[in-house]
Amino acid sequence: MKFKLLEKPMVYDGSQLRSLKNYLEHDLLGDSILSFLGPCQVSLAEMVDGEDKKEKAKICSQEMVHFVLEIFHQSLFSAVCLQRLIADLAISRIIDLSDHPERKSLRRNGDDIYLDDLKLSISVATSSPVSQLIHFAVNTTTDGTPVPTISLKELNVNPITFANRLGKSIQEEFLDIQEATTKVHWVQ
Repeated sequence: MKFKLLEKPMVYDGSQLRSLKNYLEHDLLGDSILSFLGPCQVSLAEMVDGEDKKEKAKICSQEMVHFVLEIFHQSLFSAVCLQRLIADLAISRIIDLSDHPERKSLRRNGDDIYLDDLKLSISVATSSPVSQLIHFAVNTTTDGTPVPTISLKELNVNPITFANRLGKSIQEEFLDIQEATTKVHWVQ
């Protein structure tokens, strides 16, 4: 799995969840993670979560750390499992990087991260004709969020350091899982 953190900010608008986009626009061929900082503004037309679409939910923030993953030869079920693993890895990286007294109270609910009732992340997994796609993002600020949120700023976590650590953690975990699937005997 390849990992790249972009230096320039970019707006996440949902159009990034397209097959081969990481490859065609960022030279990440195969299983990949593209990370960047920037605003989040997902229109109803670009929403892939049926529940959000049905509720006409607002998905927006002035700045988040975004991760767009594309994985091949996997099921949507596997992508949702990876999405939840990413949330747990994000909590671990924040605990490692933060000195906030409540950092150990972060919890995962489904694929989202919370501190009490304050939401820290958003995430979705979907399928393309050739791959599975995941968007996972963490608030760097609470500005412009439509629900009560907390951010990396309040948790005293540098977003670039977090992006690098989480991206590398996802990469290592994914490769380790892949390797684990190649070292077992089949049973009769």
